[in-house]
Amino acid sequence: MPNITDAPPEFVAKELQALSADLDRVIPAKKLDNNLLVATWNIRAFGDLTEQWTQVTAGSPKRNLHALSCIAEIVSRFDVIGIQEVRGNLKCLRDMLRALGPHWSFVMTDVTRGDRGNNERMAFVFDTRKVGLSGLACELVVPEDQDIGENAFARQFARTPYAVAFKTGGQTFILVTLHIYYGAGPEDRIKELKAIAQWLSDWAEEEDAWDHDLIALGDFNIDRIDDPLYRAFTSTGLFTPPELNNVPRTIFSEPGGEDDEKFYDQIAWFANDEGKPKLSMRYGAAGSFDFTKTVMTSLSEQSLSWRISDHYPLWVEFLL
Repeated sequence: MPNITDAPPEFVAKELQALSADLDRVIPAKKLDNNLLVATWNIRAFGDLTEQWTQVTAGSPKRNLHALSCIAEIVSRFDVIGIQEVRGNLKCLRDMLRALGPHWSFVMTDVTRGDRGNNERMAFVFDTRKVGLSGLACELVVPEDQDIGENAFARQFARTPYAVAFKTGGQTFILVTLHIYYGAGPEDRIKELKAIAQWLSDWAEEEDAWDHDLIALGDFNIDRIDDPLYRAFTSTGLFTPPELNNVPRTIFSEPGGEDDEKFYDQIAWFANDEGKPKLSMRYGAAGSFDFTKTVMTSLSEQSLSWRISDHYPLWVEFLL
């Protein structure tokens, strides 16, 4: 049976070369001691894997070695990436790490149980040549007096936000990844977003005494800029780089279409507004990466979403 570390077939190798060239054009190069590339990616149903290189036309899952090699090539361009929708089955995650090589590692949550949790976990994957763990890992638990819909002890988040501290050189930073429950409508998300924004604000003030930067990233399921969801998310001073305001989040986006206005995925931090501590790392650039022009171009968007993802990765470069 073929595996991810085998030499790929020629058609896959050529596609990976084209993908690498496209990534070179869009994403800044990694520079030791000079920059830090942080990303977030909701990889659709990132769980099981069919161990073959050719297209999976029948059976499940549709994601195969060809698709996973493309995912690994994209992930390799970042120093640390928060991944949402990692399933209970870790086959894809483990094989991706094998493809990335021995200098890559990960840390993750347990599976979120219950229908609302969708058998998902959240993970950080990072290049140990650049980034190491700083010691802190925790999940957000809401105090009893903070309302997120019902009594906090009766209802916590559908997918609990996950925070991990990393270090690079002399800089320590805390990444908080989350995947907001979509619900029946926007009103189901507002209280969760407000609660997370307040928690991040309080924590940022505490961590500032230790010179720790705090960055939130993930799938916030925000509909559009300056809608009630966005205002809830930014209500305590969280800043989103303007370069991310006009980039598509989903492969189903069409210019001027409904999905083109969605701002599900975000990367945000505090920028010294409202007295909140300013990020000590300097912001460099930001963007998303559209893989649809290079990867598995013969597939429909729906089919591609199950091989790669329905979301684009979002990234930010910080200057050290």
